[in-house]
Amino acid sequence: MPNPHRENKLQQPAWKYYQTKIQRIKALKRSFRAILTCFFLSLILFFAGYQIFDGHEAASDRSPDKTAAAAPPALQDNNENTARSITKREVRQLLQGKSFLNLDEKDFIYHHNGQQLKVTTSLDMPLQRYMLKKMDMSHARVMGFVAMDPTTGQILSMIGQDKTDPKKNPCVDGIFPAASIFKIVTAAAAVEKMGIVPDSTFFFNGKKHTLYKNQINKQKTKYTHQTTFKDSFAQSVNPVFGKIGALSLGKAVLENYAEVFGFNRNIDFEIPLLPSVISISEDLYNLAEIASGFNRATQISPLHGALLASIPLNQGALMAPTIIERIVDEKFQTVYLSRKNQLNHAISPAASKIVARLMLNTITNGTGKKGFRRYKTDRVLSNLTIGGKTGSIGDKTNEARFDWFVGFAQDKKGGKKIAVSVLVIHEKYIGVKAIRYARMAIQQYFRNDAL
Repeated sequence: MPNPHRENKLQQPAWKYYQTKIQRIKALKRSFRAILTCFFLSLILFFAGYQIFDGHEAASDRSPDKTAAAAPPALQDNNENTARSITKREVRQLLQGKSFLNLDEKDFIYHHNGQQLKVTTSLDMPLQRYMLKKMDMSHARVMGFVAMDPTTGQILSMIGQDKTDPKKNPCVDGIFPAASIFKIVTAAAAVEKMGIVPDSTFFFNGKKHTLYKNQINKQKTKYTHQTTFKDSFAQSVNPVFGKIGALSLGKAVLENYAEVFGFNRNIDFEIPLLPSVISISEDLYNLAEIASGFNRATQISPLHGALLASIPLNQGALMAPTIIERIVDEKFQTVYLSRKNQLNHAISPAASKIVARLMLNTITNGTGKKGFRRYKTDRVLSNLTIGGKTGSIGDKTNEARFDWFVGFAQDKKGGKKIAVSVLVIHEKYIGVKAIRYARMAIQQYFRNDAL
């Protein structure tokens, strides 16, 4: 008969051995997993450290000293994906020697310091090409035409020619007598400083388009003429504007308004733009000459003329002009992108509405009536609100005649807008007049909208 005490003593060590073996196996598994985990963590840390080290080496290779020779400073990269945005001043330096006159493509390739740049302009090519075809220099010494979006300042068209110097761009040359288009500035000052409204009454002696010293007084005779402010503007009555400047506004006010309208200042633009100039003395007759535009000393460029015409449509704001939308380098990085920029507020929104009404009256009852005759029955023009101001003056020798038109057009539904400025210097015979070019441009620009 088996001894139960002996059997129990034999089984107990076997059971303990079995339990110990199980614990060892579990411990080995935990150790193996820990070793694998440490191994993989070591690999991850190794590769991460390698990448950091390699990135540091690459960054050292892209140091300024090593890239300066490969790219001009204005086009150096901040990092691998974006290029530093350059200013208009830097654009002028970058594109030195490139003419933007009479372009027949919206984009062009420009090479600079071994780099190839794609320049995209703001030009409206259907309008640009149409006006290029219409430009007639057979009887003109100089012609300059600029069209602009008054809301953004974007140049939509820029064409012209100067026979005396074919390399010149007359559109940005601020050397041409402003003549009566300066009445826009005087009218704005009179509205704000004198409280004048379109139906305000004025008196003058003599002829409308002359300006003698004896016309600059308040004397009334049986030959004195009576007129309204709106008709004085529309018909360009020099004695009325001469008296406003000399007897009411004065030197300081005229200078201030000329400056906020862009005279005697550098206007930021992507291509060189000569400033328009004005000089005013305390002499009453000089004040009258300046205020009426009856002088050759006040000078302006056709591009600045487009800015003047834009102010009434833009709630009195003077916008910075721009002709380049974008510049992209060989890596397809944008190095320049134009932005809408307001230079200042020339006049209040209320005053701008009154000046716009004066310019509308020029087309319906003034010096612009003939140039826009029958526009109310025209398929395109009848849908538009059109305003403008003419200007005309001879040179000192009377061998040439400066012929101006600056104006605007807007869809009556309140949408599309355009501002135009045209200068033609006629020689012995009168060729295509400035107002005729303006009419053609406005018709072309809005042609598709009337279909």
